[in-house]
Amino acid sequence: MSPIPSTQLLTQLQWRYATKQFDSTAKICPEDWAALEESLILTPSSFGLQPWKFIVVTDPAVREQLKAVSWGQGQVTDCSHHVVFAIRTDVDQDFIQANMKLTAEVRGVPLDSLAGLQKVILGFLPNVNVQEWSTRQAYIALGNFMTSAALIGVDTCPMEGIDPAQYDRILGLEAKKLKTVVACSAGYRASGDKYANLKKVRFPKSEIVSAV
Repeated sequence: MSPIPSTQLLTQLQWRYATKQFDSTAKICPEDWAALEESLILTPSSFGLQPWKFIVVTDPAVREQLKAVSWGQGQVTDCSHHVVFAIRTDVDQDFIQANMKLTAEVRGVPLDSLAGLQKVILGFLPNVNVQEWSTRQAYIALGNFMTSAALIGVDTCPMEGIDPAQYDRILGLEAKKLKTVVACSAGYRASGDKYANLKKVRFPKSEIVSAV
């Protein structure tokens, strides 16, 4: 494996911005989209539990409905792919057991060898607000997705300006034991998006990074 140069990473992070206007005719090629879906799958999560699901909305009619409950933001309908980041509402003992079984299968270890880890997880979850914890995990996935997109030259726009309850209704998520957290449009910037060339406004490093 050959890591990319740090200069390339910073160049792409400088290039990316929260795209306000997408070119509705420009579509992400299947190979690049497959890679971005893999970036979602490969996102790390606490205990490796992956308490999420990512709904990729490409149906124009559904997108029009979502746009109406996204403050009318055009990114929803003009982007190539609109991704809804949802959390599971059934992170319970059965879900954890399924995760342990999958881990044992993938790593080729006895299921009972994971009993200690399972006990730790079962002891942890009752002491936290599971939906809030799952939401934080979803934001890790969002960040990973946006950075991965930037590295291959795909634009994104994270969107909290949505009505999660209406997203749930339109997508039928409640019956699937899912709950919308945030969305992200992906595609390619329109040539007329005035925000593309604006300088990034960031506090000095000395004010936001410290060492002890």
